[in-house]
Amino acid sequence: MLQSIRDGSRSWGAKIIIGVMVAAMALFGIESLFGLFGSDPNEVASVNGQPIMRQQVELEVQRALRSGQVPPEQERALRNDMLDQLITQQLLSQYAEEGGFAVSEQQLDQLIVSLPEFHDQDGRFSAEVFRNRLAGAGYTPVSFREELRIDIQRQHLQQGLAFSDFSLPNEQERLAELQRQQRSFRYVVLDGDDLDVDIDVSDDDLQAYYDAHQERYERPEQVRLEYVLIDRQTMAEERDVDEEVLRDAWREQNRDADRRVSHIMITFGNERTRDEAQQLAETAREALESGESFADTALRYSDDTASAEEGGDLGVISRGFFGDTFDDAAFGLEEGDVSQPVEMDNAFHIIQVTDIQGPTFEEQRDELAREVALREVDDEFNQRVQQLIDESFAADDLQSVADELDLTLQESDWLARDDEVEGVLSEPGVMSAAFSNDVFEEGYNSEVIELDQDRRLVLRVAEKRDATLLPLDEVREDVEMSVAAEKQQQALREEGEALVATLREGQQDDVDWLEANGISRQADTTVPQLIVQEAFRMARPDEGESVYRTVELPQGVAVVALDSVSVGEVDDQLEAFVAQMAEQLRAQSVLQGLIDDLRSDADIER
Repeated sequence: MLQSIRDGSRSWGAKIIIGVMVAAMALFGIESLFGLFGSDPNEVASVNGQPIMRQQVELEVQRALRSGQVPPEQERALRNDMLDQLITQQLLSQYAEEGGFAVSEQQLDQLIVSLPEFHDQDGRFSAEVFRNRLAGAGYTPVSFREELRIDIQRQHLQQGLAFSDFSLPNEQERLAELQRQQRSFRYVVLDGDDLDVDIDVSDDDLQAYYDAHQERYERPEQVRLEYVLIDRQTMAEERDVDEEVLRDAWREQNRDADRRVSHIMITFGNERTRDEAQQLAETAREALESGESFADTALRYSDDTASAEEGGDLGVISRGFFGDTFDDAAFGLEEGDVSQPVEMDNAFHIIQVTDIQGPTFEEQRDELAREVALREVDDEFNQRVQQLIDESFAADDLQSVADELDLTLQESDWLARDDEVEGVLSEPGVMSAAFSNDVFEEGYNSEVIELDQDRRLVLRVAEKRDATLLPLDEVREDVEMSVAAEKQQQALREEGEALVATLREGQQDDVDWLEANGISRQADTTVPQLIVQEAFRMARPDEGESVYRTVELPQGVAVVALDSVSVGEVDDQLEAFVAQMAEQLRAQSVLQGLIDDLRSDADIER
């Protein structure tokens, strides 16, 4: 219930009172939603006479979609799942109320004011934060309190069920013994190389297998799509950007970058008048224009003798070091440029930028070109998208739309609803649009699909074909491979059983055993996991004896000889974890049992 609020704050922990709802999401499968729309257009289901309204389902769906954790193309399945969850919640709520689980108004108040999600910066409950959080998640204070009350009731119910089931100390000890148990065994894997017979596949075998497994050879419903795409990035790549525009963009981007500057300072007020200082500054500027170096000019004219001896160097500066007037001049220059005389603080300054602390124009040129081009085509892109919306809505095909907008009409191969597609067709929402009623059944162009901020797509079904059973001749090769694999597996199974029978009779055939000694249930081992699992299912052998069994593998058969079982070393941390998981599984099993029982007795209409 609080998930959509939690998504707005990372601090929201799992301690919120909705454990039973989380458990329900993990435990309950998705049931198909048949007969969603009953006679009452607002009622989608009822549980023992209590209705579940369409608005409740849609509200939960929108909260889940808003969280960003459910892709929009899964909305239909999500709607079915949400209805099933609401039915389960209704059943649990009814059971809790019948059982006398009550929550007082004071308890609700204490819980709400204690939740850190509703606290201000001083750590105190804030009514304004409370209202804003709820509004962002689609709740009113009244609806939040009511759902919180129901959640607490369900939590009490879940806790009561969990505490009503427990394991005895001897059961816990037995579980720990089984957990740390170790087994030593030998095994050998039989594959096709171990067979002395040829696998013969007849036409009758093919036909029988084909008839028994027709679902494997059904071609699903398919479409061949036409589509057009408007791509802002492609439009930008085709755009020529003026060089001066790029330089302006570079200047703007590096407008505030730190830079190393030098200056020539000519003062006035004591030894010279302002006009005299200005004239001297103009003279110095003319010397620079005639080719004299900045360092030499500074040494000749600058009254800042300390910097003049260093070629006028002031070091690296940031905006604000020398005031707005100096900044306007220094931060408007490119590297190597020299300013006109700038008046400030009873002096004229001639400023040179010797280094900009950032990427050069050439280093940023390509990136700037892309950014500027994208900005320049923005209006054109929006106009073309609007034209695509207008043209595709009215058109009876896509070729005319492509011609009108100078787009390329692209075509797909045959695609099924659940195929793994590539390119733009693999983007979220595209295939669901292709198989939507308007596009697939009615034959209309799709709505404009927003793939991302730079791409818009419209598609249309060019051709479609119904699901059909492919003829045997068309899938003969696949059927033959399956029949041969099945026959080989059966032959290996018989070979393995024969070997086990021989070993049980005490006859030691020449078997090239692989040994696995002291293997535990969680051992990190190279032994195939199916063999390990089967070894722990086998009966404990008598002292000095072995027990044997065959194990089916995906490709082949293994024969396992279990030789001994040992207690193993105690691992307190692992055993505590296993015991905790066992208790959780017990509690979940009890809860699921209650839910199954409530469902079987309930009057549920959907």
